[in-house]
Amino acid sequence: MTAANPPASAPSAQTSRADSPRDADAARTSHFIRQAVDSDLEAGQYARRVWSGKPGPAVLQLGSPPDAAPIRTRFPPEPNGYLHIGHAKSICLNFGLALDYAGRCHMRFDDTNPVKEDQEYVDGILDTVRWLGFTWDTGGEDNLYFASDYFGWFYEIAEHLVGTGHAYVDSQPADEMRARRGTLTEPGTDSPFRGRSPEESLALLREMRAGAHAEGTHVLRAKIDMASPNVTMRDPVLYRIRFAHHHRTGDAWCIYPMYDFAHPLSDALENVTHSLCTLEFEDHRPLYDWLLERAAEGGFFQRPLPRQIEFARLNMTYTVTSKRKLQELVQSGSVDGWDDPRMPTIVALRRRGYTPESIRLFAERIGVSKAHQWVDPSVLEQALRDDLDAKAARAFAVLDPLRLELVNFPETLEEPCTAPVHPHHPDRGLRHFPLTRELWIEREDFQAQPQKGFFRLFPGNKVRLKHGFVIECTGFEADADGRVTKVLASYFPDSKSGTPGADGYKVKGNIHWVSARHGVPAEVRMYERLFLEAHPDAGGRDYRESINPQAKRIVQAILEPGLATAGADARFQFERHGYFVADRIDHRPEAPVFNLSVTLKDSWGARK
Repeated sequence: MTAANPPASAPSAQTSRADSPRDADAARTSHFIRQAVDSDLEAGQYARRVWSGKPGPAVLQLGSPPDAAPIRTRFPPEPNGYLHIGHAKSICLNFGLALDYAGRCHMRFDDTNPVKEDQEYVDGILDTVRWLGFTWDTGGEDNLYFASDYFGWFYEIAEHLVGTGHAYVDSQPADEMRARRGTLTEPGTDSPFRGRSPEESLALLREMRAGAHAEGTHVLRAKIDMASPNVTMRDPVLYRIRFAHHHRTGDAWCIYPMYDFAHPLSDALENVTHSLCTLEFEDHRPLYDWLLERAAEGGFFQRPLPRQIEFARLNMTYTVTSKRKLQELVQSGSVDGWDDPRMPTIVALRRRGYTPESIRLFAERIGVSKAHQWVDPSVLEQALRDDLDAKAARAFAVLDPLRLELVNFPETLEEPCTAPVHPHHPDRGLRHFPLTRELWIEREDFQAQPQKGFFRLFPGNKVRLKHGFVIECTGFEADADGRVTKVLASYFPDSKSGTPGADGYKVKGNIHWVSARHGVPAEVRMYERLFLEAHPDAGGRDYRESINPQAKRIVQAILEPGLATAGADARFQFERHGYFVADRIDHRPEAPVFNLSVTLKDSWGARK
């Protein structure tokens, strides 16, 4: 092969969604969030905001120039695991909207739980977002932030809430607190400590901050309404004691804010205009607004305040995306790690051969709505096919090799054959491979006793070796168990493809092949869906009982000789089989390893 498909590289950090025709079309697609943003911009809702160039409360923003960004969004993962395909939807939405409106999207880590977080996940998340083609470094701003950098401001606001009677320190045991919270149909009951004076609560909060109390002895709660029909508003916990080492702040803190407290305050400190959340946070929006209003009343934030808007999360069949369950799969050895190509994590999809463009295309196709929906993996798979069809070089690969001997072909002859690198892009050149006396063909291309409608090799039948000669099967050899070990055939020297004599032969079968002398042995990993059931964890079932035992199969294949130089991440269409990628971890030229990315058509759906 003289021309090959180079490894697909990540798009530039400055890639916008208008860089391709598909992305340009998607940029014009309207949805309810875009309509809300348009409405806010037309009303001049955020036109008077000022921005110092870095996060901070109002006292640090006042006197600064107007914010050059019409809108600010944010992608705020917790660094407690690797991102999965569901996060891709949020990444594309938040960064995509910012690009469309010439705004900014902040990359923020909500790292307020030191027990589960780690720098490994921080690095992995940053790499994933970059690989998907997005950046937080635009317009001269480096908008990479950590909620832990705001701990001091969070605490100031907490003291303000206590001092103004909007929060109190509760000393109930956790089980009593839960019992008093009420149910969806019954109101909660006030804590016996709800009447604590601001002075006493403030003293206790400072003692908690100083490490004077054990974990679980006290919490800080907002004082809202224990009879609220929205359970979230029944005096939610804002701070808890936790003696744990934080990956950024070390041991400087022993009280940590809850997500519902840190999230809205982080948005306001960063001048975020539109805080886009999944629907499970819809009931939390009143608390989001309540906290921001109380802090704004205290002069901490400029108005207008951030606006939270909820959208439906991505639910995919034959998949689990719970971080706990994904971690269980890794720890139990059910998969080979977070980047196992059977996993729904983005690092796994990348290793399987998915491209950033295909994942962005998938996110665009599923759209944005408030309606819960289940998406079949075939939608994601089709996005990859549509992206790779125009990109991937073609190649011959025999996945279940059966030896074919051309009995009348000279033993030392090597007949040069050529084929296009890509059938629709002649400018990409030709690939070259020799035809020799002994070849490898697919075992399924031969039947000793052909079924009706079988047009490939069987005794007495003629087929064309693709890009080569017409041959006629003259017999076969088998072992003691009756398993065919070799097919025998004669070739017709005047039938080579591309020569005048080729037109004189009319055959129905056309099979691919690889020279036994020059073929490249390779390990090929064949992947299917990890679960056999569409909803493996529905109804509280053990999702592991639905694991597909055939989700990974390893075959020893023979590839055309040009693939000997393929580098890691190089993508090819193995003709008749599907799209494959050289494994980015295990592949070496002297020991090639290829992963099945996706078949040429939805073979899974045909089997259901």
